[in-house]
Amino acid sequence: MDQAALQALLSDLPLGAVRYFATVGSTNDLAMRWAGAGAPDLSLVVADEQTAGRGRLNRRWFTPAGAALAFSLILRPDRRDGISPHFYTALGALATCDTLNAALPPMTPAQIKWPNDVLASRKKLAGVLAEAQWQGEELIATILGIGINVAPLSVPPDEQIHYPATCVEAEVQAEIDRWGLLHAVLERLIFWRERLGTQEFLAAWGARLAFRGEWVQVSLEDQTPLEGQVLGLTREGRLRLRDRQGALHELTGGEINVRRGVSNAR
Repeated sequence: MDQAALQALLSDLPLGAVRYFATVGSTNDLAMRWAGAGAPDLSLVVADEQTAGRGRLNRRWFTPAGAALAFSLILRPDRRDGISPHFYTALGALATCDTLNAALPPMTPAQIKWPNDVLASRKKLAGVLAEAQWQGEELIATILGIGINVAPLSVPPDEQIHYPATCVEAEVQAEIDRWGLLHAVLERLIFWRERLGTQEFLAAWGARLAFRGEWVQVSLEDQTPLEGQVLGLTREGRLRLRDRQGALHELTGGEINVRRGVSNAR
C-alpha cells in the first residue's frame, strides 16, 4: 500500500483528505496536529505500523507492520454538538462491529464491550479511542482512532495484555484483505455518523452490547470495583447495572472485567 493506492481505493467515499504512512508513532497524534492545522472534516490518517499507538488509560496498542489496521478520522463539530462523548466512541465500535459481522461466523458475532472495545468469541479484536481537541472552550474536532487486529501477528503476547485477545483471521479461519476491511469500516462510520445520537443509533448500539444480562465486575478509578448485572444503556450512552442488593447504577466510566469468574448466580 502507498498514498496513491490508498487514495484510489477510498476515492468513492466522501472523505476530506487522506494521509498514509508506513510507520508512525500514533495516528491519533498525527491527526490531532493535522486537525489543528486546518484539516477538513472526515480527513483520515492511516498507518501500516504504529510504534507508540495507545488505547484507553494510555495503554499501549500493539500495531506491527502488515498485520493490523490503525487509522484515525477527524470529525469536525456540526449539528450533533452536545451529544455525549460516549457516542463518538460507540460510533467507531458500532461501525467496526457491523463490518466484522458481515465476515464473522454467525455463532461468534462481534459485540461491543462497553465503552470502547470490540469482541469476538469474548476476546478483544478491536479498540476505539476518541479524543477531543479544544481551542479554549470551543470544541474544534474529535479524533476517532480505531485499531483492529487482523492477522495473528497483531495479537500481543499474553503477558502484555489486560484482556484476552484475538484477531479477525483467527475468527474466520481465512485471510482478510486489510484495505478492503478499512474501506468497509469507513463506509459504516459515515453511515452511522449521520445517525449519531438518534434512537436508531442507540438501539443498534444496545443490540450489540456484550454481556447483557450477565454479572460482571467494573473497575472504577479510585473506587472499589462494582459488581453488577448488565441491563443495557441509558439515552446518554451510560452503562446500566444492577448490583447484588438490587440498586441501579449508571456508569459514565470504568472497565468491564469478566476474567475473574464473577458468579452469574443471584
